Amino acid sequence: MIERLFKRALIFVHRWLGVALSAILMLWFASGIVMLYRSYPSVTVRDRLAHLPMLDPSQIKLSAEEAFATLGPDGQPAHIVLTSLDGRPVYFGGGAMVYADDGSQPRDVDAAMIDRAAAAWSGRAVAEAEKTSVEEPDQWTLSSDLRGLRPLFKYSWPDGQQVYVDGNTGDVVQYTTTSSRLWAYLGAIPHWLYFTPLRVQQGPWFSIIVWSSTIGSVAALIGFVIAAWMYSPRRRYRHEGRPTSIPYRGWKRWHTVAGLCFGVIATTWTFSGLMTMGPFPLVDKVTSLIRPEVQPSGHHHEADLFRAFRTGRLDYPHYADRHPSAAVASLQGFGVKEIEYSSFAGRPLYVASNGRGDTRIVPMRGTPFEGFDAEDLMKRVRKALDEHLVELRLMDKYDAYYVDRRGLRPLPVIYARFNDEMGSRYYIDPRTATLAGSYTANQWVDRWLTRGLHSLDFPWLYNNRPLWDIVVVTLLLGGAGLCFTSLVLTWRVVSRTVASLLRAPAITASEDLLSPEVPCAIRGEGP
Repeated sequence: MIERLFKRALIFVHRWLGVALSAILMLWFASGIVMLYRSYPSVTVRDRLAHLPMLDPSQIKLSAEEAFATLGPDGQPAHIVLTSLDGRPVYFGGGAMVYADDGSQPRDVDAAMIDRAAAAWSGRAVAEAEKTSVEEPDQWTLSSDLRGLRPLFKYSWPDGQQVYVDGNTGDVVQYTTTSSRLWAYLGAIPHWLYFTPLRVQQGPWFSIIVWSSTIGSVAALIGFVIAAWMYSPRRRYRHEGRPTSIPYRGWKRWHTVAGLCFGVIATTWTFSGLMTMGPFPLVDKVTSLIRPEVQPSGHHHEADLFRAFRTGRLDYPHYADRHPSAAVASLQGFGVKEIEYSSFAGRPLYVASNGRGDTRIVPMRGTPFEGFDAEDLMKRVRKALDEHLVELRLMDKYDAYYVDRRGLRPLPVIYARFNDEMGSRYYIDPRTATLAGSYTANQWVDRWLTRGLHSLDFPWLYNNRPLWDIVVVTLLLGGAGLCFTSLVLTWRVVSRTVASLLRAPAITASEDLLSPEVPCAIRGEGP
């Protein structure tokens, strides 16, 4: 009797939670398939490089030392990048900007400069575009890093391009096309509930996401428990005159089958979606239970790695042996977009980047080259940090903690793991001798509860595409199918509840919710 009441109570709770959340869960699963391949429009570092003009050696008249000398004796920043601004070469460093053609500082951004930035990005004339001032966040400026940018100007061209320019800096901060907007409406917007009236309300939006994910996880877990509880391996039920393991007919039967097949993935995927909204205190607590030895460390090996490659402080006069204009000229056909002042083992050098994100090393003397020797880099790491090293090797595939679905993170990389209490590991790009990624043990739970469960980026699966695509799409389709059957049952429950308010039914709505909907007969107790 107690077991029967408890089972009915679970069915009651699951039924009404499904009524409340089946639509939003269906939306999340369906849009998740699109999100595997298309996300919300944004302007990335790679996009910015692609749209910059190529540096023209003939326009680079001043070296960094000469340019920043115009700012006075304190105008020598520790890090300098030569790039372009408004079609002119410019040095960025220490928060200051100086043009490399005449040593002047950029003036305040005006309307003409904003127009030129938009036209250069789109490749279309400004006269063809509709220009509007964005006073409030719209559908494409809802992210936290864009909502505070004002003034912001939007340019819309007949071909579907939309360019948003920051009125303070003249930088393009958002870019959309007809295609990217369409995919966002099918994927990221419903998946993140990025509907403008809701998303502009940060508090309510966050609460809806968190509570929907939490309750959805509970509903999916209860549903799987019910399905497993009702399932009979001995096939003690009868359906259409034959023994069966599932005691339901119609849509409830399909819902139970889908729940048995995809209930676990529905639970873990919804829960891991909740974890993406973190960090939550739960992560720290679970981490402390699983990895009790992990404590925050005051020492980080990242600085030690940096010193293994870049010893000492270089003065910018050391770059006099190769003027930046000569460095650009030495890379004919590469399409240099930016040059970073850098060094290696006490020697000055330039790191040049093109619009595809490729890099070249330009020494003060000699021929530019693609990257450093990985064996030499590893020898330097061993020399500087040998007593702390546990493992050091060259890695040519993504591993469990250095992953990228789109394959944009550099490979091969040098993998260095240390024996500190944090289990620190670092990934060094041998092309530039810079850090490409890092991981510590206090990120372990977040890595697996979030990315592992939500994206299924387990190495044995992730490194074997299209197997990963097939598995993930199949599971998402199964979850969507489970939610669709829930939607059908929700409609029936809601329609019966409404009907019960309009007329006196033979079976009340509450009785219907507690009962398992005209189950198949148990063998020996009916036809």
